[in-house]
Amino acid sequence: MPETGDNERLRGHWDKHARSYDRQMRFFDRALFGESRSWVCSRAGGDVLEVAIGTGLNLPFYPPGVRLTGIEWSPKMLAIARRRADDLGRVADLREGDAQDLPFADASFDTVVCTLSLCAIPDDRRAVAEMNRVLKPGGRLLLLDHIGSSAWPLRALQRLLELVTVPLGGEHVLRRPLRHVQAAGLRIEQRDRFKLGIVERLAARKPDRGSTGG
Repeated sequence: MPETGDNERLRGHWDKHARSYDRQMRFFDRALFGESRSWVCSRAGGDVLEVAIGTGLNLPFYPPGVRLTGIEWSPKMLAIARRRADDLGRVADLREGDAQDLPFADASFDTVVCTLSLCAIPDDRRAVAEMNRVLKPGGRLLLLDHIGSSAWPLRALQRLLELVTVPLGGEHVLRRPLRHVQAAGLRIEQRDRFKLGIVERLAARKPDRGSTGG
């Protein structure tokens, strides 16, 4: 994990951008992600943890019966998420927390969701390992993120873009969460990659205890 000074700097970055975040994401949702928030959230069930819930843009898309917990690193983004939950009448336990060190016991949740956040979590491998840890055996991990393009000219541009985005706000555009999910031993159930390979969404299942895999 990064040093405390880096943590504080990155938290400050997201606090600073909390008020403008929704406006920025409305553009990217239209241009890149389409119905992906609904695709992810509609597959959630039971006790659900959303990691890095941000301003709560996913809240309208969860099925009515889920029991939702959300963590967020940025206090100012979390405050917006809480207001959004109240406005929607959505009962949710929203609290400050670090995706790299989740404050929950092993096997606590039926579903773990993380959308458009592993790109900015300092240690994305550790974050995926933590999501796997708190998932119950047989539980589902649901992810959405922008990744390195499958088209090499665009990927080269992304590499140049990271020279700015990583030092500025810790945002990576070439990461591939799928690799960490596979390394953690989860079984990929569904995966979509589109927009010249820039966007990937996936559903993965944690093996049941005693499962030998396939």
